[in-house]
Amino acid sequence: MGASRSSGTTDALGPDEEPDEPGRADGQGGPGGPDGQGASSVPLASGSGGGAGSGADSGAELLAALLDGMDAALCAFDAGGTVTHWNREAERILGWSAQEAVGRTGFAGWAVRRADAHEVQGRLMAAMDAPGRQVHEFALLRKDGSRVLVRTQSARVLGAGGKPAGVYCAFSEVHAQIDLERAIALSEALLEDVSWGVVLVDVDLRPTVVNAYAARALGGSRTGLLGRPLGELVVQGVEELEAALAHVLAEGAPGAPAEFWVTLRTAEGERRRCWRSGFLRLASPLTEEPVPLGVGWMFRDVTAKKLAQQEADRLRFRTGQLHRAARTVSECEDPMEAATSLLDFALAGFADHVLLDLMEGERLVRTAATPADAPGPCLLVAGGSIPVRYGPGHPALQAVERTGSVRTSAGAGAGGTEGAAAWAAERRWPRDAAHALSTVLRSRGRTLGVLTFLRAANRAAFERPDTAYAETVAARVAGAVDLARAVGSGAGE
Repeated sequence: MGASRSSGTTDALGPDEEPDEPGRADGQGGPGGPDGQGASSVPLASGSGGGAGSGADSGAELLAALLDGMDAALCAFDAGGTVTHWNREAERILGWSAQEAVGRTGFAGWAVRRADAHEVQGRLMAAMDAPGRQVHEFALLRKDGSRVLVRTQSARVLGAGGKPAGVYCAFSEVHAQIDLERAIALSEALLEDVSWGVVLVDVDLRPTVVNAYAARALGGSRTGLLGRPLGELVVQGVEELEAALAHVLAEGAPGAPAEFWVTLRTAEGERRRCWRSGFLRLASPLTEEPVPLGVGWMFRDVTAKKLAQQEADRLRFRTGQLHRAARTVSECEDPMEAATSLLDFALAGFADHVLLDLMEGERLVRTAATPADAPGPCLLVAGGSIPVRYGPGHPALQAVERTGSVRTSAGAGAGGTEGAAAWAAERRWPRDAAHALSTVLRSRGRTLGVLTFLRAANRAAFERPDTAYAETVAARVAGAVDLARAVGSGAGE
């Protein structure tokens, strides 16, 4: 609200304050008019005694500066309804200067239509008879004749002996007030329990405000998370998140939401989540130059959706691979060539190595495999089948015994890279193998062998969906192997 420009001796009056003497000071300016000779303020009361000294002048100048520095429009009336104060914000909203406003009686004919003047003046001056503040909405007139709807807060000013000496009125445009109320309501609603996380981060990238959703997502309480570095909450992915926050502070918000995969440290252990995030740079509205206050970070947990999307993409790819494999296999004259070709298609995106061990009597013999030291196609073992020396409890032997599938991994107890290599060598697998999936080959009610898929340590362990895919591949390979044996048996006859 703007401020009034004072001339002469003026005592600053607030609600229910008492001046030294009631009444208006003599000789402090008459009504303002078109000639612009009116004083910029007429005090509600002045001090007793002679002329204004330097202290009074300083007080008047201070009052004028305070009123002119306000962010809301302010005017004041004495007990007779005469305008005594009029600040710069009031001039900005209505266009009437302090020289033109101060000294007028009421708003009639200049700031309010004459038809509305009596009602407006009555409601404003009614504040003299009631304690506290009263809120009203009026349609006022600008100097150019246009109308503006304002919301006013008026309160009485008490004089000597506690008697009402006048009224002061603060007002602002209704749309500006509504915009402010909406902004406050929006910020409060966002920081309540809404369906997405809201975190306000300061310039040091530490949370200062956290709503309920974000507190649950981060695994803490709304107050317990404040001021803590994000690195204490996020085990993996914090570098990317902090880089995004720093970029927003320096350059502004990105044009589209970003997705971050993070691993959180919780009481139940570590869990991996995907957050779709949006960012806003926060700047102080009270400074001429934008001063960053931090970043508003809004996010939703989309882990379930992303995992479902990844699974759908994986299933689509694997179905396509099996379709292409079927078309290729149908052109192979040799059933074992068909089996190895099928395994080449199955390996893409699924595993790093594959081993085909077939039953010969009571033993498993290595029949086909991918290279142990480098990526390559699955080829039949040259020079004939080689018996494999699997020890008791080997996953391939377990698969035969169970007539099903077995998953295993080197795990954290393997002791790093060297330990994982020793774990793989002990099981007669390539040294880089860290995860294995063995599934039995069955055809016409008989066990024909075992198919083993291997992954390196930089890949995830095999899961249940992987087992279903491996069993589908094994069923097709078993059919090709059974056909090869049938053809070979027929040729021998």
